[in-house]
Amino acid sequence: MDIRSLAPHLDSVLRDATIPELPGHYRGKVRDNYDLPDGTRLLVASDRLSAFDLILTALPFKGEVLTQVARFWFDATRDICPNHVIDYPDPNVLRCRRLCIMPVEIVVRDYLAGTTSTSILSMYKAGKREMYGIVFPDGLRDNQKLDRTIVTPTSKADQGDHDAPLTPAEIVGQGLLTRAQWEETTRLALALFARGREIAARNGLILVDTKYEFGFDADGSIVLADEIHTPDSSRYWFVGSYPARFAAGERPESFDKDQIRSWVAARCDPYNEPVPPIPPEIILEAAAVYIRAYEMITGKAFAVPAAATPVLDRIRANLRPFFAAA
Repeated sequence: MDIRSLAPHLDSVLRDATIPELPGHYRGKVRDNYDLPDGTRLLVASDRLSAFDLILTALPFKGEVLTQVARFWFDATRDICPNHVIDYPDPNVLRCRRLCIMPVEIVVRDYLAGTTSTSILSMYKAGKREMYGIVFPDGLRDNQKLDRTIVTPTSKADQGDHDAPLTPAEIVGQGLLTRAQWEETTRLALALFARGREIAARNGLILVDTKYEFGFDADGSIVLADEIHTPDSSRYWFVGSYPARFAAGERPESFDKDQIRSWVAARCDPYNEPVPPIPPEIILEAAAVYIRAYEMITGKAFAVPAAATPVLDRIRANLRPFFAAA
């Protein structure tokens, strides 16, 4: 991807997806959600990039990439776990069933990796050896393959707050989930991750870790929600270069938002200090990484429009049929 083709779109990113004609608006870190009277929900993926529990910037086409990558994975995993998808009224928009979302966020990991405060690498380097109810041995190296795939759940923090690590005993003991619900959620998360790891490997990628959100349908069934295996919710490395880079103690090649997270973390403590302005070239490079991720995962070319057009105008036009229903 030539970032020069993205430069004209730098100022036409979708930072705010507020649509006054639609009801039940809730603004998340990345998505704007609208609850419709018929019990369905519209998820509008903005171009906002979130990390360190902050909105750091916005990347051209990020919302479209996230929606379409998740679409690929929802289709590829529907035999493992039912999901909330109804249809896609716009490249940035998913219409879905409304669920009762679990109060627990599920993260599945295959490697000792990460940069956030809840990542096992950050905590391991701080000297912790028991995390998420799992005991880790001494002597592990940054980005090392774990001896088994693990599930590391966290609480679901409100915007601006921090997620907190949980153990399975805490989840059951605090009544967040029953033991049966936790066991079924773990089984589904590991099965979804195994499918993702298999497909990613065929495309020359390592699915390092990922976040899942599950909810409950009206009958209590567990349903996959939000997004799946996108560059926002997952960490991917390149299979070909990982062994040599790991042996040399170098950071693996990736296409996830670690690029911007690492740039920010090298210049400030984002949890306690103001984040400096991110240069346009870094933003465009990150946008190109998201597009490359889409192309490698789906096997389809991403068409960058020759002229920049307001994304919100297109979304409003495609969602107009829902205005009357509201």
